[in-house]
Amino acid sequence: MVAHAYDGLPMEACGLLVGITDRCTQFVATDNVANSSKVYTVDPKQHLRAEIAAEDRGESIVGVMHSHTHTDPYPSATDIAAAPDPTWHYVIVSLRDDAPMLRSYKIVDGTVTEEPVVVA
Repeated sequence: MVAHAYDGLPMEACGLLVGITDRCTQFVATDNVANSSKVYTVDPKQHLRAEIAAEDRGESIVGVMHSHTHTDPYPSATDIAAAPDPTWHYVIVSLRDDAPMLRSYKIVDGTVTEEPVVVA
């Protein structure tokens, strides 16, 4: 995810988290069709392909990742308003500082709650 975020510079990068319930088993890098340094839009065709491939394996889309090029790894008002699914994990990679920062959140009815990230 961090490498994909760097590859997207100077624009925001994005991708999908695939897995089962609260466990992500795969990150699917996607194009940001908004082509913006301030917002992201996952390519709808890539989203559909990722969803079909996940379902074929008995999995589903469990979240989305995007980067913030110049701000904290915290959901913006735009991110919160656009959060499509209260069960998803919303991962943000910030490239603001020398070292990248990665955080994950649940966004339910406009309420943002940070959740731990465990790499196994």
